[in-house]
Amino acid sequence: MIGAPTRGIRAVTAMLVTAGTVLSIGAGAQAAGVLDGEATAHLHLVQVEGSELEEAGPVTGVLSGTARGELHLGAVFKASFTIETRNGSITGEGTAIPGAAHSYQSFAGTFTVTRGSGRYAHIHGPAQHLYGVLDRRTDSVVIQTTGRLTY
Repeated sequence: MIGAPTRGIRAVTAMLVTAGTVLSIGAGAQAAGVLDGEATAHLHLVQVEGSELEEAGPVTGVLSGTARGELHLGAVFKASFTIETRNGSITGEGTAIPGAAHSYQSFAGTFTVTRGSGRYAHIHGPAQHLYGVLDRRTDSVVIQTTGRLTY
């Protein structure tokens, strides 16, 4: 069983995954193959194995679907994620630095898309921004991403 401090770290890591999960795609997306704006992911813990966490949950915004991610705990939180939509999937990686540990712990970092499938087969763009909050009591994470990706 993981203790409360570790659970908080798991949640921050989950935020990273979510961050990756919450691809920065917004209401301003254009039909010409541009995702530009914001997306939000609400993730929950699925499985824990050592310092690796698996998180999953819905992604809402212009890019909507479900996200799954693997989080690796350490001095800097690292995560890999995949977002599944009805038009294809988006896969990427992210890192984040947590703020001071309280009941609600904020974090900020970046994520990069590494590949896509279906409609997003050629998705690319520079590193995107992610922000989030971890509820250390429940290990729930809300992640918001912003940026511009083309496909």
